[in-house]
Amino acid sequence: MSKNSVLTVIGKDRIGIVYDVAKLLAEHQISILNISQQLMDDYFTMIILMDTEKCPQSRAEMLDVFAEAGKRLSLDIRMQNEELFKAMHRI
Repeated sequence: MSKNSVLTVIGKDRIGIVYDVAKLLAEHQISILNISQQLMDDYFTMIILMDTEKCPQSRAEMLDVFAEAGKRLSLDIRMQNEELFKAMHRI
């Protein structure tokens, strides 16, 4: 898997979202490089820049892992390549 990716997390605010996501990343040997989070009314939003170099799973496998975790945790969890994320959000 390429070195850096961006993870976005959106969902109804509740206690433990950061813990749940950080635990999931640690289980797959993914390091958090930077994290930003914000509440928008009752919704929690988080963007994580992560180092995926040591992750043994492929990008496709991790997309499935995040999709399943999102369903289980009632969150929208999406992973993008860092370069694609930057290109999409360039002003």
